[in-house]
Amino acid sequence: MIVKSYEIKNKEISKFKLFLIYGENEGLKNDIIKRIKNNYSFKEVKYEEAQVLSNKLEFYNEINNRSLFDENKTYLIERCSEKISEIILEFIDKDIEDLMIINCGILEKKSKLRSILEKSDKAVVIPTYKDNSQSLVQIAKKFFVEKKISVSYETLNLLANRCNGDRGNLDSELLKISNYLIDKKTISLKEVYTLTNLSENYSAFELVDASLSKNLKKTQEILNENNYTQEDAFLVLRVFLMKTKKILNLLESVGRQKDIDKAILEYKPPIFWKDKPVIKKQLQIWTLKTINELISNLNNMELNIKKNSALSLILMKNFIYEIINTNTNSYS
Repeated sequence: MIVKSYEIKNKEISKFKLFLIYGENEGLKNDIIKRIKNNYSFKEVKYEEAQVLSNKLEFYNEINNRSLFDENKTYLIERCSEKISEIILEFIDKDIEDLMIINCGILEKKSKLRSILEKSDKAVVIPTYKDNSQSLVQIAKKFFVEKKISVSYETLNLLANRCNGDRGNLDSELLKISNYLIDKKTISLKEVYTLTNLSENYSAFELVDASLSKNLKKTQEILNENNYTQEDAFLVLRVFLMKTKKILNLLESVGRQKDIDKAILEYKPPIFWKDKPVIKKQLQIWTLKTINELISNLNNMELNIKKNSALSLILMKNFIYEIINTNTNSYS
């Protein structure tokens, strides 16, 4: 059965246990998945297509060989393609107790998986398409209203027009803005350009991530391509403080759990999936001692820049190169 994304609220979908969600709008797909999961109170188990395909027998056994006392589960299989069809079609005629959600990219009309599930009365197929600018503006506007942040319509339109029709891109950038603002109640168009990936240049977040990952080549590339101003130095410094405090919190969690992946998975607010490899690398580079020392040095740098605002850009660049070139096992 085919269900349009905007029909989910009004459709009775709780009787279904097999869902196929496909398309290029990752943000909308994530919203739909959340809505579906809210209809059930099952324990979630996540897979990626590659994991399922490389362990077919194990996956079959997990679904088929459950006892009467096993709790129901939500199996979320992500980053799927047509290849997953050989696995999923095995379950279409079975009365499975668990919930299965298949998150696919673009599926053409000739797709076997899409065709069979669309005709089935036991499955729900939900296509997603790019958001238009108007809907993205409304999402951004709602975000800023809830945060009680003053923002111009020019800024809202910039955010909407640069997100490539995907609310997932917009959500990612809004999260960056929210983390940066903290106690500020307004944000300028220039700040949005510098903070986000929406401009043609690199964002302040990419510069900080490259620096904390000790990626000298990428850091030099960003510094050379971006026309940073004296004012931008304060903004970059603030992003540094935000990022290092996140690393500190994660390192403390790793110390308790002895598991980097688990610490990243359970971090609140959730870390965007594209950022996870970068965060993991940074956690492997920095220690509790060295990140605390860096945070202290960042605070001192903030005072130094305020006293010497005319030299803020030079001070910031020198500090970044110091971060990259200093041994993190003995940072000071």
